[in-house]
Amino acid sequence: MLSRLLLFGALVAIGPLTIDMYLAAFPTVVEELGTTEAVVQLTLTATLVGLATGQLTIGAVSDAVGRRIPLLTALSVYVVTSIAIAVTASVETLLLLRFLQGFTAASGMVLAQAMVRDLYSGSAMATFISRLFLIVGVAPIIAPTLGAQFLHFWPWRSIFWGLAAFGVVLLAVTVLRAQETLPPARRSAAGPRPALASYRVLLTDRRYVGLVLTACTAMGSLFAYISSATFIFQDLYGMSVQQYAIVFAAGAGALTIASQVNGSLVKRVHPARIVMVALPAAVVITTSLLITSLLGLGVWPVVVGVVLVMGTVGFVMPNCPVIALNDHGRRAGSAAAVLGASNFTFGALISPISGAFDTTNAVPMAAIMVGCSVASLAFYFLLARPREIIATMAWETQG
Repeated sequence: MLSRLLLFGALVAIGPLTIDMYLAAFPTVVEELGTTEAVVQLTLTATLVGLATGQLTIGAVSDAVGRRIPLLTALSVYVVTSIAIAVTASVETLLLLRFLQGFTAASGMVLAQAMVRDLYSGSAMATFISRLFLIVGVAPIIAPTLGAQFLHFWPWRSIFWGLAAFGVVLLAVTVLRAQETLPPARRSAAGPRPALASYRVLLTDRRYVGLVLTACTAMGSLFAYISSATFIFQDLYGMSVQQYAIVFAAGAGALTIASQVNGSLVKRVHPARIVMVALPAAVVITTSLLITSLLGLGVWPVVVGVVLVMGTVGFVMPNCPVIALNDHGRRAGSAAAVLGASNFTFGALISPISGAFDTTNAVPMAAIMVGCSVASLAFYFLLARPREIIATMAWETQG
């Protein structure tokens, strides 16, 4: 169990590492490539779009051919792409390569979730996914710190040499340790038509769509923070790279702790009930964050607010996939792909919106967080309908 958890955690972590190690380098990239903050933020958008399209493509392919071959292929391309980014001299090329890097990084994220669904169900799946967030949470905690250390000793390009090395290690471990989890008898037919049919089933399932929208809008708060934090804390509040890394780690730590508490709660409480509490809490916290930002109360109320918001996300994100995948075990790759792709598509939309505002205060970030949390609450209660989930989705408690 532990070795499987570490492997799946490393596979999922490739996405956050690909995003977060680079964030502290934004000001340096702006200066070296002679571009603007908005253009550099578009490289984050390109990565998120790549993560979204990669999950949709690789998830559907894996339902037809199995999980292992697509995973090994994508990781190999990821290594080559990371090396190419490390030597590029053009911001236009950087945009294209970041898209491709995100596309291939998506393999680890979507296929790890699909493999968990292949192997587990019910509260065992919920507990495993929550424990998986312990590993996943380490990635955003250490990524800005790692990025800051790379920037302290070497140029920003060294970050991508580091990601290439991580890709090589992950590829080697996958070759040696990752077994195929989807036997031929459970695979779907190959080709675009079966894939489209699978997606049609998913997108006409009201509960599933409601959970997807709940998850992606909840994650919108996270992406609003990710795309704005480096400029708010470093440029607006004058934090050093190291201080920014500590603040970012606090938010990631809150998400991780919440997910681990969730891992214990789901043994006794239906996951739908947990989300019923987490989403209203998110609305209250983001509204408070907006008020403190409007009043200009300084950096620490902002820090406390975003850390608490990340905590609510830590309760929402493990549970929405558990409920959504419960009814779609035979198309787990496609179901996990839509969940992941929706998260990153919404994130790709949020990032340029955040970048369109001047970072003279934290109000735009806080306002976007309020909008995301309210939308998530509405989608959950109007479309996913938690009381209906509780009534129709049996949940066996433990202890």
